[in-house]
Amino acid sequence: MRQAATTLSVTTQGTGLVEVTAPVRRWVAEQGMETGLLTVFCRHTSASLTIQENADPDVQADLLRFFRRLVAEDPALYDHSAEGPDDMPAHIRSALTGVSLSIPVMEGEPALGTWQGIYLFEHRARPHRRALALHLLGE
Repeated sequence: MRQAATTLSVTTQGTGLVEVTAPVRRWVAEQGMETGLLTVFCRHTSASLTIQENADPDVQADLLRFFRRLVAEDPALYDHSAEGPDDMPAHIRSALTGVSLSIPVMEGEPALGTWQGIYLFEHRARPHRRALALHLLGE
């Protein structure tokens, strides 16, 4: 059994989904492990991770609209506003979607479905540089 770890830096343009499937696949391939378990962990409380369809961009637009309706950016609703009116809504959205993914590795690559992509979900309005910790355990 072997393991490998790295940090992937992702630049966001503000609220939205940033697909990170390609750099994650590349890193997994470089490790030379045929079988294992990949953990992807977002090291932030106002961004999250999701696996979603990567074929139709309407899916991303619909998700953004849904989360805007589900978690309002109304300062009257929250006590925490240290970094602006989108701060607490970003924390709630992150709690709802999660910050960690476990993905099986089979035949040397993440075992994603045909239309599945790995996304960093930025919940803040302004651009950020986000860090994703990748850990692979396998052989």
